[in-house]
Amino acid sequence: MQLAADDYPDTSAIESAFEKAMKWLHGKRIFGAGMLKEKPVRRLIEETAAYLSKGIERGVVQESPSEAMVSSLRESAGVFSGFKTFHEMKEAANLLLDENGDLKPFERFSNDVQKINDAYNRHYLKTEYNFTVQSAEMAAKWEEQQDDGDGRYLLQYRTAGDKKVRPAHRELNGITLPPSDPFWDKYYPPNGFNCRCTVQKVRAAKYPATDSDAAMKAGDKATEGKYAEMFRFNPGKQRAAYPAYNSYTIRKCATCKKNGLKLAKIPSNELCAACPIIRECAGDIAKSQAAIERKHYLREMQPLLKKKVVLEIDGVKKSIGFTKEGNKHLYSDTFGRSSVLKPDDLAHLDNVLKQSVYVSTSDRLSHARKDKVKRFFYLKGEINGKTVYLNVAEAEFENRDGKKKYDRFLYSVTDKIKSE
Repeated sequence: MQLAADDYPDTSAIESAFEKAMKWLHGKRIFGAGMLKEKPVRRLIEETAAYLSKGIERGVVQESPSEAMVSSLRESAGVFSGFKTFHEMKEAANLLLDENGDLKPFERFSNDVQKINDAYNRHYLKTEYNFTVQSAEMAAKWEEQQDDGDGRYLLQYRTAGDKKVRPAHRELNGITLPPSDPFWDKYYPPNGFNCRCTVQKVRAAKYPATDSDAAMKAGDKATEGKYAEMFRFNPGKQRAAYPAYNSYTIRKCATCKKNGLKLAKIPSNELCAACPIIRECAGDIAKSQAAIERKHYLREMQPLLKKKVVLEIDGVKKSIGFTKEGNKHLYSDTFGRSSVLKPDDLAHLDNVLKQSVYVSTSDRLSHARKDKVKRFFYLKGEINGKTVYLNVAEAEFENRDGKKKYDRFLYSVTDKIKSE
């Protein structure tokens, strides 16, 4: 992918974080894995991850992957950013002393580390951003391509088809195999920095399957060499924007189990000692980004609080609206229950509600509720041409005169209902 200069996010926040980290480092005079927890260093990790996460947003915008996929890709960006920052700090630490072994004045040290800033936060960063966009796009494609239609569809490797295509990648063009074939575990694009290859779902009746062994040999040949072998992974299957073995890690990272972190117990390997700290930081970053996104969409949904829709429920017209708590539940709960509803649809759920029709009622609650909800009404609706079910909660109150009062609000959106 070739982007114009104006297409890249602003790097000023990263460069500012780098400068502050350098001032901090000059005062400490040393750097080790445990210091990744320090605020100035963590800030540099966070800003790098935020920059790369914009590439994830750009990559998935057309594909609409699940929230679980996006969250995992973001955490991957955090891990990648952590290892990258570790290398930046180690290189900078090597420039602290002059030729006599004395600490350099800060002005001289600051000038010397600018070459690190230029390399990591300008040149490398653009290439990494491009890879992030492509990797996120392909991860989202993989998720969508898993519905193989009972063998009716295969996946086909395709290059960009122009003169810029690498000869090695050109050899993979047209390879056609089912999603379950091991070829896709290692050679699903992107297969390198600035790789523009893609994969399309095709009809098995139209395109015969490639011999799997021959495809694997072609994949091995196309990704020969240390720097090409790094990219033998599937971003969608691994739910990661970057392979475990990359420019900032070691080959053993590709086989290390994240949960055990066995390599981190090797005291002589400082990179491995840094790993659990980096992963903890990445998890926090992903949660923080998710919280920011949640706040954004709940703000987008605020106009719904003034909307009321009257629908016929079991032969009786009833008013249905939206509440703050209901909107929070719509955001947090819906994405685990519907593959159709996307974040950008949330602000327009009143229009979906208007076009929905009553299906059934359920007053069998799974647990005692503090919100006074007594029953749910299930409605059938449509989002982006696909069927969904809208669950409307009905809360029951008593006014001062002892008369019953009802409050109905949209509670969740699902792909299926048990009562249908």
